[in-house]
Amino acid sequence: MIAIRAATPRDAEAIAAIYAGYVTGSTISFEEQSPDADAIAERMAAQDGFYPWLVATGTDPLGETGPGEILGYAYAGPFRERQAYRFSVETTIYLAGNAHGQGVGRLLYEALIVTLRAQGFTQAMGVIALPNGPSISLHEAVGFRRAGVIRSIGYKQGQWIDIGLWQCELAHTAMPPAEPRSFRDVGVVRA
Repeated sequence: MIAIRAATPRDAEAIAAIYAGYVTGSTISFEEQSPDADAIAERMAAQDGFYPWLVATGTDPLGETGPGEILGYAYAGPFRERQAYRFSVETTIYLAGNAHGQGVGRLLYEALIVTLRAQGFTQAMGVIALPNGPSISLHEAVGFRRAGVIRSIGYKQGQWIDIGLWQCELAHTAMPPAEPRSFRDVGVVRA
């Protein structure tokens, strides 16, 4: 059984452990030093409850984790800093190694998207280091569409890396748009 809930500072250690493998063992993340639990907790707090951080918990189908263990996390943050972008978000998702291919990512990402819609955001952007077929498939399965590629934008592990931009329309754009609501006011919305 998989449960989706809002992440708390107590989850920072598990989130940092999941993320560390992506930072040190791949070019999926452009960070080069793995943030520790304190840094993850600071990143969560910096959102001041406005943007969602979600975790998927439960026992994976292979029985490799116990009940309540974090199988993955997803969050949203500002797409860009300038005020006119406030209706759009950039989304991120990472799964524990044993949670891949089990449907956890889709459940987690769908909950994030439904929550962002309830908050009133209009666009979600996924930024994917290329190549990354599994991430592309997940993004497209939950409604993202390819918006473009930026070539040779990051340099890590001795190579230049392209990024792909995937976009999901969360709501039709109204004139004038309503201001997005805070995650602390909306909470996790179930799909």
